[in-house]
Amino acid sequence: MPAIPAPLLDTAALPAGPADIRLIVTDMDGTLLDDAKRIPDGLWPMLAELRRRGVLFSPASGRQYATLHRQFERVAEGMVFIAENGTYVVRDGVELSSDPLDGAAAAAMARTVRRLAADGADVGAVVCGKRAAYVERIDEAFLAEVRQYYAEHRIVRDVTAVEDEVIKVAVFGFGAAEHTVAPALASFAATHQVVVSGEHWVDVMNPTANKGAALRGLQRALGVTPAQTMVFGDYLNDLEMLDAAEWSFAMAGAHPEVIRRARHLAPSNNDAGVLRTIAHVLGL
Repeated sequence: MPAIPAPLLDTAALPAGPADIRLIVTDMDGTLLDDAKRIPDGLWPMLAELRRRGVLFSPASGRQYATLHRQFERVAEGMVFIAENGTYVVRDGVELSSDPLDGAAAAAMARTVRRLAADGADVGAVVCGKRAAYVERIDEAFLAEVRQYYAEHRIVRDVTAVEDEVIKVAVFGFGAAEHTVAPALASFAATHQVVVSGEHWVDVMNPTANKGAALRGLQRALGVTPAQTMVFGDYLNDLEMLDAAEWSFAMAGAHPEVIRRARHLAPSNNDAGVLRTIAHVLGL
């Protein structure tokens, strides 16, 4: 693996001595994946070596469990998937934790998005259940965005009446979500989390749900400490997760708040920053 240029990884800022890392958790989009949404080829041999060393590697994403499982299908056995921004955590098909929304609240969120669209905003809601994601909007441009993150999705007449346990309502906007979708959902902020999870996505979840809460629960279950945990992220939905690890890395080019919150800076997602940092810290 190539050496990491000093400007991209400040090795002097890293703790000295061998690192006792037992758990590595990484966001996907903008973090592990490059801008073309590709997993670095070097990840697969690295995962084999991490497993040999007893280090658990866990994807943590706003993406659906089914999508994450499909992406890691060849190595999924024993892997913990922190899906749907921490609202659904699964290992080997068994739910480890979840944080479902109240059905009436989820329906109210979907109706708010309907009104926003009726007023001319180019947006659509994705009601995320444990079994599948549900959408009403059926144009190809919107569905193409949905497919990237929700491998199991269904078009329904009414997303407020799905028979599934809803864990999140995600809203896609073709404009900048931080300035368009998020303000429209601000009325839910008093009782729920309204999180900008990407340039075009906003997720609404229970106030107790986030990647950090899911990670802390996983740490307790595994007996792993924050000092034994390495985390990578790039966007606002990664903040609480970064707080749960002493080895916390923001990607070069991450949201400014993420860079402020993380302890360290990793090379960018387009420079295989996650892999290169792991290789340096663990001496792979």
